[in-house]
Amino acid sequence: MLHRWAIEPTCLPAILRRCHACASERSQASGKFRVNAHHKLIDAWLLALCTACGATAKLTVLERVNVRSVRPGLLQRLHGNDLALTSELLQDPDMQRRNKFALDWGGAWRLDTGGSDHLHREAIDVSVRFAARIPVRPVRLIAEGCGLPRAEVGRLLAEGKLVSTARLGGKLSGDFAFLLKR
Repeated sequence: MLHRWAIEPTCLPAILRRCHACASERSQASGKFRVNAHHKLIDAWLLALCTACGATAKLTVLERVNVRSVRPGLLQRLHGNDLALTSELLQDPDMQRRNKFALDWGGAWRLDTGGSDHLHREAIDVSVRFAARIPVRPVRLIAEGCGLPRAEVGRLLAEGKLVSTARLGGKLSGDFAFLLKR
């Protein structure tokens, strides 16, 4: 029987970027946008607050873009401070590169295993689905979902009792499946 696990965000991740005021490394997205129009051109920023001093930083979303080239739906979401748009933009690799920041997902996600009926089975087949691009170590995820210590999961992997088409070393942020035999 195939079990389906889901990794879901519980809140917005922390932004790892140096504060211009206090040199702290962490900020939190406020969920608010600032939109500024200059005749036919528009700028838009996502506002982030330093977790240490509260200073506001602007993460560039649009810069000197012709107003007519911006989709009306996007403009409406920017003006409405859409929280889903904030989440989408934070996970956008182009925006991360342009604004020179990374995300810290520590404490901002949860694993939904659909119950504990799989914990005592001899073999379990699991499909893991990511609701967002959250980098997680698969060994940690499997240990948490199966109620095992990480060292035990590492031993099962070394013995060939834990198999997957995905590489289980390092971090993954995309869907994968595994089979665990005890």
